[in-house]
Amino acid sequence: MASLEISHLFYAFRDIAVVVHSSADPREISQLVVWKIPEVLRAKGALLCVINLATQKMEVHAAYGLSEAYLAKKPASNHEIITRLYKDDRLIVINDLFNDPRVEFPQETYAEGIRSMVDVPLCLREHVMGVFRIFFPDVRDISPEERDFITAVARLTACALDKARLFEEQQSRYDELARQAEKFSALGRMAAGIAHEINNPLASILLYSTNALKKVPPDSPIKESLKIIVSETHRCRSIVRDLLEFSRDRKPSRSLENLNRIIEKVLVVLQNELMLHHLHLHKDLAPDMPDTLLDGRQMQQVFVNIILNAVEAMNPGGALEIRTFVDKVKGVHGVMIRDDGCGIPPELIHKIFEPFFSTRPKGTGLGLAVSYGIVKAHGGEISVESQTGLGTCFTITLPLQ
Repeated sequence: MASLEISHLFYAFRDIAVVVHSSADPREISQLVVWKIPEVLRAKGALLCVINLATQKMEVHAAYGLSEAYLAKKPASNHEIITRLYKDDRLIVINDLFNDPRVEFPQETYAEGIRSMVDVPLCLREHVMGVFRIFFPDVRDISPEERDFITAVARLTACALDKARLFEEQQSRYDELARQAEKFSALGRMAAGIAHEINNPLASILLYSTNALKKVPPDSPIKESLKIIVSETHRCRSIVRDLLEFSRDRKPSRSLENLNRIIEKVLVVLQNELMLHHLHLHKDLAPDMPDTLLDGRQMQQVFVNIILNAVEAMNPGGALEIRTFVDKVKGVHGVMIRDDGCGIPPELIHKIFEPFFSTRPKGTGLGLAVSYGIVKAHGGEISVESQTGLGTCFTITLPLQ
């Protein structure tokens, strides 16, 4: 190949690289590549197919120089083509259209004015992303320089498509977080209004029903009904309290606290609950736990919420494990709470921190939402791992301050 032609390939690759690195639109990148390569190599056209991650099927991502009728046949859609190309890890030249198994529609391909093809895989870090196929109007011998050019463009395209895909995923996550933040804000305002409107009538109901319960004779037929009214009113007040807690945007009132001591206080409060359910407690508190700036009352609320959820998820005789940890290298400390209960179904686990979502018949769906907000306000993270029928593990990680 003449030096002028080599420089022509170099400048073409440079032009492609400039656009690829400056664009985050996968369609724009694909369209540029399928147009530029046929222009440089004097080919009839080109096709770029990408594997859909959801369906694991090949889909045409961009095409140039091919008729709609031929594209409707979905040439290069055979997954075996990609697998073979990936195993060979090299560019394949197809000059015998009617006898090469990689050509799925030889008659239609010939009628399209195609006489030879070149296939090159789009691979990135041992992952196959798709295939790039170039169509020529004549039987071609591809020079080493042209092979290098096509392979380099394919690798550059694979990197660019992966970058664009990651950008789209991050943008999608950001949009979802923005929607969640807006929804939480609206729910908080609504919850505060509802809670204040309900609180006063509930106080009156509780006052009169409690007084009536004290006055009725022990054998009165309405005594049990009054007990139910008092009990359910207390439950409603608890829900209202959770609503108000959820609606408040209150910053933590920090003081020097110790996670181990907070856990001990929580377990003293809940010891009767654990005994009533005949649960076995395994406690492993880090001996080198330092005092840090925390809102002790808020963190107690977080641990009470999670432990009570664990208690309700376990059968009598179940095991509850609570472990604290310190990682001074990462600058964090935290608590792990693990149960061997019923677990959370995979399709629901991403919803558990949403307000008003609950898997319990009498749950308000606010406990974990409030806990999530408290941990985030402390600059920490709360994560969950669960397997249906095997149990659930919550991990709260807080910065060392």
